[in-house]
Amino acid sequence: MIRRYCHISHQLKVSTMAAFQLLFPLLVSCVVASASPPRHLTSCQVVQMDAFCSDLSLRSAPPNLPHGVQMLDLSRNQVHNLTQETLAYHTGFHHLNLHSNKIHFIQPGLFKNMTDLRVLDLSRNQLNVFALSKINIGPLTAVESLDLSSNGLYTGMSDYFLADSPSLANLSLSSNSITKIAQDTFSGTWSLKKISLHNNVILEIEDGAFDSLHNLTELDLSKNSITCITDFNLYNLKVLNLSKNSMELFQSVGSAQSYQLLSLDLSENKMPYFPFLPRQNVLEYLDVSRNHLRSINVSASSERRTFLNHLRYLDMSYNQLKSIPESFFCFMGSLEVLNVSNNCIGSFSITNEGLLPKVKIINLSYNSLQSLTFTENILQSLEKLFLQGNDLTTLDHQVFQRLPSIRYLQLQQNNLKICASEQKQQEAALTDQNHQHPPGCVSFSSVHSLRFLYLSENNLQTLPANAFANTSLKLLDLSLNPGLDMDKDSLSGLEHSLVHLLLRENNISRLNTDLSLLKSLKNVDLSTNQLTSLPMWDKESSIESLNLQNNNLVTVEYSTMLALERSLKTLYMGSNPLNCCSNLGFLHVVQRSAVVVPDIETVTCVHEDFSQPVNIEKLTEGMCQGSGTPMYISIILVLVAVMIMFGLLFKYCLLRKRKRIRSFRA
Repeated sequence: MIRRYCHISHQLKVSTMAAFQLLFPLLVSCVVASASPPRHLTSCQVVQMDAFCSDLSLRSAPPNLPHGVQMLDLSRNQVHNLTQETLAYHTGFHHLNLHSNKIHFIQPGLFKNMTDLRVLDLSRNQLNVFALSKINIGPLTAVESLDLSSNGLYTGMSDYFLADSPSLANLSLSSNSITKIAQDTFSGTWSLKKISLHNNVILEIEDGAFDSLHNLTELDLSKNSITCITDFNLYNLKVLNLSKNSMELFQSVGSAQSYQLLSLDLSENKMPYFPFLPRQNVLEYLDVSRNHLRSINVSASSERRTFLNHLRYLDMSYNQLKSIPESFFCFMGSLEVLNVSNNCIGSFSITNEGLLPKVKIINLSYNSLQSLTFTENILQSLEKLFLQGNDLTTLDHQVFQRLPSIRYLQLQQNNLKICASEQKQQEAALTDQNHQHPPGCVSFSSVHSLRFLYLSENNLQTLPANAFANTSLKLLDLSLNPGLDMDKDSLSGLEHSLVHLLLRENNISRLNTDLSLLKSLKNVDLSTNQLTSLPMWDKESSIESLNLQNNNLVTVEYSTMLALERSLKTLYMGSNPLNCCSNLGFLHVVQRSAVVVPDIETVTCVHEDFSQPVNIEKLTEGMCQGSGTPMYISIILVLVAVMIMFGLLFKYCLLRKRKRIRSFRA
């Protein structure tokens, strides 16, 4: 009886709709004719069979949607009830986006006849209100992607949306209030491949909750309240995200069966021990950063030892590790990136042949390193080494020459001394047989592959001649080394390679090094020093960006600016005590050339006729004409001019008086 009633009701609605469609054009014409002034209805943008109706404050889809529309975007509107009428009685949708409305009711069986619907987005609504009615919205016969995120759903409510979804592959339940994943939560969605439960309050996962999902490859459980995983047995899973939980233990099932897991994210948890991973695995990405790791156990028996032969990325940063035994890397032949920054590691060495043959990046920054040891040609593939923030004072002086592929070296925030080039050392040895490298210095000469070198904040006092000989450095950062004394030949050998030179905050008052010899140099940072004059550059200069902020420059030589103007594109000059009328050449460059001065608002100059500094943009050449004349002379000149005026006026009046007297006598 109920079915018959529903069938009649449906026929009635169809008839009513047909009549409505016939009368609708007449009604519209009547409304338009009677309206004064004419009112334009808000319309959707229709592209082929896709209708875009977002952000139009609509309560339902427009009734004049084209027949056969396949995609409808009603996101960010004011839809409250989702019914056939709301969707203008269309059922042929392939993609339906109802994101960010106020939907709290869905007509039962609404999606039954939508046999082509593949994507359904119901995120950011109020579906927790509908779930209280305990009515299923299904069946979702063909839906492959369903987004139910941010709907206030709590435990058990998702069942009413998932009960009959046989084709569902991608499901998002993120940002809800789910506390428990029950054994039958996904019993009606056996085709699931990807599930996101990010940002819920999950405390418990019942045994077997995911066992029926044989196609499941991606599972996101991040930002929940899970404390441990003791029997991980999802053999087909490829991506698992458990970051931002309260995990203290991760342990897989002791099984000889092979796991397909490729990526495991356990970051931002409370794990004191390295995870117990499947023995037979193909894991490529492992993140255990921001945990409570204190040590790494490598004493497990060969039967229990985990082989990570496929691992390419390992992140153990922000833990409490004090050391990493070399044997830990014995079964990581494919590792390319190792990040152990922000720990308490005191020493690090790779000396055994065959360890880390493919590693390209090692990050040891912000530890407590006292020693660093690499055997000759062990790390053949290493390209980037991060050592900043370790307060290193002593290194084997040729430690970097043992890295044949090193290109990028971060050494800032240490206390290193730089050795002179080997050639200089040999020359010194000929004259002094007892000559040796200065204690604790490190050599950078003949590191042929090195391209980027950062040595800021090392308390460097001297930079010897030919310090970087036989290298091809592109970038050299020597900033924040107050009092740095650079030998005039310290940059010799870099004439055709150096592009970026950073020398900021070194208290340099005068540059001994001739930068004009660096033919490839394009970017120079000399900011926050004590420079009173600029280095000389010839017309062959290639400088494109020059930073001279916060120095003691009073006059910028006109010849220097002319030499730079040909290539210069960007110039920083703020916070210098420039003299207004001694820098007309610089004024020309700033005001008339194509050079951009990003800090122009802070570029001021001192003019004796003004009590406050003058912004360089407001300065004119006319303001400097006659500038420098003593004040008393100016006053005398004004007085003389006034006296001459009065004399001429008196003479003119006297002549007119005489003419009047003569006229009276006549």
